[in-house]
Amino acid sequence: MVNPLDRMRKLNSRLRCVANGDSSVNAVRAQQNGAVRLKPAAQKLAVPDLANLTAGDSVKASKHIIDRISRGPKQVELAKDVEVNVFVLLNRESAKTPAMVTRRNGRVGTATIRVSDLHKLDSDPVVQAIELAETLSAPNPHVARNKGQEPSAHRFQQFNEGSLTVGGHDQKIDNIGENVLIGIIDVGGIDFAHEDFLDEAGNSRVIAIWDQGGDAFDPPDLPVSEDRAGKTKGRGSELTAGHIAFALKEAKAARVSPYDLAPQSQQIRGSHATHVASIAAGRSGLCKKAKIAAVLISLPDEDQDRSKSFYDTTCIVDAMSYLFALAEARPDIEAISINISLGTNGGPHDASGFLSRWIDVSMTEPGRSICVAAGNAGQEAPEYEGDTGFWSGRVHSSGHIPSAALRRDLEWLVVGDGVEDISENELEIWYSAQDEFDVELLSPTGMRIGPVSPGQRVENLLLADCTVVSIYNVLTDPKNGDNRISIYLSPYMADPIVGITAGAWKIRLTGKVVRNGRYNAWIERDDPVRGRIRAQWRLPSFFGPATFVDHSTLSSLACGPRVIGVANLDETRERINVSSSQGPTRDGRMKPEIAAPGTKIVAACGFDPDNKWIEMTGTSMASPYVAGVAGLMLSLNPELTAAQIGGIIQRTSQPLPGSGYEWNNGSGFGVVDLTACLREVLRMIQPVDDLTDRLQQQMKGAR
Repeated sequence: MVNPLDRMRKLNSRLRCVANGDSSVNAVRAQQNGAVRLKPAAQKLAVPDLANLTAGDSVKASKHIIDRISRGPKQVELAKDVEVNVFVLLNRESAKTPAMVTRRNGRVGTATIRVSDLHKLDSDPVVQAIELAETLSAPNPHVARNKGQEPSAHRFQQFNEGSLTVGGHDQKIDNIGENVLIGIIDVGGIDFAHEDFLDEAGNSRVIAIWDQGGDAFDPPDLPVSEDRAGKTKGRGSELTAGHIAFALKEAKAARVSPYDLAPQSQQIRGSHATHVASIAAGRSGLCKKAKIAAVLISLPDEDQDRSKSFYDTTCIVDAMSYLFALAEARPDIEAISINISLGTNGGPHDASGFLSRWIDVSMTEPGRSICVAAGNAGQEAPEYEGDTGFWSGRVHSSGHIPSAALRRDLEWLVVGDGVEDISENELEIWYSAQDEFDVELLSPTGMRIGPVSPGQRVENLLLADCTVVSIYNVLTDPKNGDNRISIYLSPYMADPIVGITAGAWKIRLTGKVVRNGRYNAWIERDDPVRGRIRAQWRLPSFFGPATFVDHSTLSSLACGPRVIGVANLDETRERINVSSSQGPTRDGRMKPEIAAPGTKIVAACGFDPDNKWIEMTGTSMASPYVAGVAGLMLSLNPELTAAQIGGIIQRTSQPLPGSGYEWNNGSGFGVVDLTACLREVLRMIQPVDDLTDRLQQQMKGAR
């Protein structure tokens, strides 16, 4: 029978990999891929628990599997019990929104769809491309073991009340922040009862929490698109200001925790989201009078639970739509500053990705700003014996093939060390539309796959060692018109599971048609999980020491034109933290824009009655600092655009010692200067000094 995928032409390679797997394979994949979810009927499948798999289990199974089959079967029917989150690119701005698209902004839409229904979208004439959303990586800041000392509630007081002198005049800023919403898109839960979020009357300044993985309350209503009336129900649970106020008031009388009365699916001690919100808008933070709203991306601890939830880039689209609608519905809110301290490393890193395009369109309206953590993939070498931080840093490579028939090799290392990697590993190579490259893959055991020429693919090829290989050599990607090579190393995900062969995989690029010759490659990052052997199944792969290139490691979410990408400043040492990701983007734009304090930052510790404060280090801490700065700027002038805010922050930045005002791939344009930013905003709203009359008088006098 014919594989139904062969009739589809608009699916990207990542989505084809999912669609070409049966329900049992995708049940395993859903534990690791945030854009894949099992429908309730499939959740009854007997799915191996990845965290309980040991190396010995799969080694014994590999010979049995090879004896049984030589290649994964072709799909004759697409799975009906597996759902995916996808981005949909429409072929023109005026196109009517397809019925299956639930959210839309410009030409880009999103949809949650059964794999078996993909053909309906693919056959729609207004649809140009369909792309599986990217999995969001869990934030990985360094958490100090020692208890954090309580920060002063007055450390940013001078920026929230009093006055600033601008042009010789004092400007009052007494109520700054009250007209602003700080939006937090994060994980871990928001400790709305923490003292850092309470006002003088004991009320929480947290006015809403959309818990995308919760079920305690009704889900929120979300806007759809401009050409479709009404709203659609979101997923999860929405904690409103009323729920939060009720919980705070009744908890003492009922002798229970307020979180028993207004529960969240994530209430993690030392919550990342709580810490981030505290930096941006806590009483000890920057925009200390702002209202706070949060969207919690569903990222459960247990792998079996992750298979039932979405935690991908379309979740950020939904989160932004929710926060914008919330701000617009309240007359006391004039502007919104959003922070995202989550990331992903996939895509072309040139702002042509669908999420970047969505954000860019959203940021054209005044009164909006968005800050994104640059990422913690900056470390290139171990700093001490046993340090594995460089695993997450060696994610980028680049080079040049001077002419046709010449070749370049990339070394791709899969970690072994006695434990098998049973996570999916993905690598993308982006190169100019002027060129054509052949690609070959050489396994650590000497198996050679390819060459795969432009327009060709290898799909779900089962090697003798039970690693499953897919290679797609795509000409003219619809996002940017450039060429892309995607390579996937997957474990054998049927029963029993067999991990990827550890060692050095080699990717060989050979010039076929060369006019430009330059290429960039990125590995999608996995976070290493430490602990007992049976729990060390999620391992990162990375480029070898002679292959990786120590720049352009910026999170793909931070590559957008209207996004402020923020690097991690070690304020004590007056230098950029070694873990902070670097720019520029693939198309040479100067990202990140700015650096802010992100090392050893003490802020609110969520859901821990014995410890109210915690110290963390990462770009996750630097980004909300700048989001708080943007919130204060917007409070002074709610008509500012994201472009203006970014321009002011760049223009007023201060270089690090030994640096000049030129952009640097680690620190951007320098360190954010809060005082200078506020003064610049106040200067903008002062009456314009019109020199016309004075110049006319001078000209008359000259005559």
